[in-house]
This record gives sequence, structure tokens and C-alpha cells, in this order.
Amino acid sequence: MSFEVLGLKPELLRAVAEKGYTTPSPIQSQAIPAVLSGRDLIAGAQTGTGKTAAFVLPILQRLTATPQAGRAPRALVLTPTRELAAQVAESARSYGKYIGSRTSVVFGGVSINPQIDSLRAGCDVLVATPGRLLDLAEQRAVDLRSVQCFVLDEADRMLDMGFIHALRRILKLLPAQRQNLMFSATYSEDIRELAKRFLRDPVTVEVAARNATADRVEQTVYRVSKEHKRHLLAHLIDSGNWHQVLVFTRTKHGANRLAQQLESSGIRSAAIHGNKSQGARVRALADFKDNKVVALVATEVAARGLDIKELPHVVNYELPNVPEDYVHRIGRTARAGGTGSAVSLVSPDETSLLRDIERVLRRSIPVAALPAYPVIASPPGSAAAAADRADRPFRQGGGGRHDSQRQHASRPSQAGGHHPRHGRPSSGGGNSQDRGRPSGQRRTGSY
Repeated sequence: MSFEVLGLKPELLRAVAEKGYTTPSPIQSQAIPAVLSGRDLIAGAQTGTGKTAAFVLPILQRLTATPQAGRAPRALVLTPTRELAAQVAESARSYGKYIGSRTSVVFGGVSINPQIDSLRAGCDVLVATPGRLLDLAEQRAVDLRSVQCFVLDEADRMLDMGFIHALRRILKLLPAQRQNLMFSATYSEDIRELAKRFLRDPVTVEVAARNATADRVEQTVYRVSKEHKRHLLAHLIDSGNWHQVLVFTRTKHGANRLAQQLESSGIRSAAIHGNKSQGARVRALADFKDNKVVALVATEVAARGLDIKELPHVVNYELPNVPEDYVHRIGRTARAGGTGSAVSLVSPDETSLLRDIERVLRRSIPVAALPAYPVIASPPGSAAAAADRADRPFRQGGGGRHDSQRQHASRPSQAGGHHPRHGRPSSGGGNSQDRGRPSGQRRTGSY
């Protein structure tokens, strides 16, 4: 099938072709005709399947049927995070450039004044996060009474992040007669309940098995003690010659700490989370996409909606508390028909979380034998050493069997050039997995 048979206008087909797409994905081939027909839609699709184009293209076409009568938006796309909002807006601008449509995007973390100016200038498509949209509504800076099509993207994440009350308030601002589209990577009962609230006789499209992860993602578990996770991660990156890896932590402080510790191991790293300014997040993501940063350490919220082409590796440094979030995390790789790997570092206290994830997946995740890896102390006075000290109460609090495993390298590496990728000192001898690291005690084993 080609995009031509879906009934899209030549101007939209031209924009699609310029992005290098010739064949619609399953979600696009099913959703686009349904949206063009004016029907409400509930779609279940894994991330990376092309769902943004599945609603942006038909919405743009429908808007061309009725000329803009004022400055108020006629299509509203609601997303849970800034990154996803920016990504959707970029797609809408790209696909709509030959039909003269105008797209505005509003989200928190940046000045509200330029966003007010953009809305005053007028737009056809408005992409927004819930909090900032309600702020603008309270200031009477946005009028949603002309919205003809409402899209709820990443609906499951909306619920997980507690946006249900904001969503109810936003729905009250919309006209009663409108088209509603809901997209979700996972299909929980809460999602189905939400769909019943505002969708009218929807077309249901599900292009993957419920809660299925991308088939092309190779999933692996390493059982490792909490205090050794960062050492194993550094070894996997180095020995595997990984050039790009997205690493998930549960907390903002944990993301900062791990990024500092990886930097001390000579791995170029950056953290991205909600406490970072929007400018810092954009820079970190740009450096990651340009391969200036090897490891991007992110929290769940910050990584939601990140679209990184051909991302080869995702690591769950800490397992998510919500098992469905695992699906979203590993969906960052193997996007749009590609392949990828997802590695989870599982400590003893996360065993129940792993069990919950496997229950959702309806399959077990293979456990790999731990390789030998060095346990390296951070240089005294470094930011990573401070991070180590912050970790110490957690590492030592349990006492017992892990204490005997705590071994650190005491000898620096021999001088001898730099690692071409990481810029770290490389040793003159030893085996390949030792190269580029200070020599030290190597460990194997589980937990």
C-alpha cells in the first residue's frame, strides 16, 4: 500500500515524500481513513509506529475543507510532556507546510509570553500540555470554542501522571460537537473507562497485542547488587562499544548522580529530567542525537515522547514502579521498523517489580550471566565521588553480604593515549574488556 491510496491531498503527499516515507505503517493505514471519515477513534499502538502522522495528516486535510474564520485553533492535541508536545508540533508544521496551516505549541518550563503572542497571531493546530493550557485559559489567552478535532496523545501516561482532573477541566472548555481521537501505547481498564467518557461510537484500531513490546527489541535482565549497577553499566557501554544509550532512573537526583558517575568513568553523559530548564533539556537531547553524548540518563517523565531515530540501546538502571511503563521505556528503541536492545539491571529489592512486568508482558525476560567487570572508585574530590558519598548510607545501611563484595581499584591506569570514542585513558596491555579503564579488581556473580 502507498500513501496515495489513503485519499490524502497532493500537498500532504508531497510533504510525506520529502520526509522519505513511501509506505504507511499499520497504524497509519488503519487510522487515517477513519479520521478522514470524521469518526471518533481509539488507537492502541506501540511507540515508534508512526502514530503522530496517523492523526496529524488526516486532521490537516480535514482543516483544509473549511477555511480559517478567526484566530482560534480548530484542532487541539494534548500531550503529557514538553518533549512530546514539541515533537508533535514539529510534525504538524512539517506535514502542513504546503497547505499553509499554522501550528502553535504551548508547554510549561518556559516563558508564557511568547506563547500568548503566538496564540494572538492565530493558529490552526494547537499542541499543548495540560498545565500550561489551563494557565492560558485562565488568563483568557486561548479560546477553545472553535476546536473541531481533539486528540489525546499518550492517554495512559496522562492518567499515570495524574492529569485526569486537568483533562476534565479542558474537556469542559471544548465544544460539544467535535471529533475525538485517543492514542495509547498500553490498554488498561482505566484507559477503556476514559474512552467511554468522551468518545462517541469510536472506531477501534489496535496494531499490536495488548501491552506488547516491540517484537524487534532484544530484552535482557542482569541480576546485580544495587551498589554494583553503575560499574556493570559502564562495562557494558565500554565493552560493547555502545555509542548511544538511553538510561532510565526513577528519580531526578538519581539521574544526576548516575550521569556524574558515568562521566568519572570516562563516558560522556548528560541527565534530563523535570528540574532541568527547557533549554538544558533541548541541548542535552541535541548532543545525544549528534553523538556528542554517549549516555543520556533520563527519568520516566522526561523521556516520554523522545523520538530518537535508530536508538540502539535502552537500559533500565532501575525498574519502573508501574509495569506498563516498561513498555514505554523500551519502546524508545526499535522504532519505525528498526531493531534494538533493552537491558534491565535488577537488584534484589526489584524482584517483585520484574515479576509484575513479566506478568504484563505474559512472558519471562531472559536472564544473562554477569560478565566480569571492574569496580572502580571515583577520583577523590570529583562530583562523582560526592555522588558516591550520597549513595553510601543506602549502600551500607543493609550491611550483611554486600559489604564483602565492595572492592575498589587502587591503581591508576598506565599512560597510553586516549580512547577514540570516550576520550578516556587507555591501558597499554590487558585484554580488550580491560582496555580504556583503570586496572582493578574484576567481579562476577549475581546480586
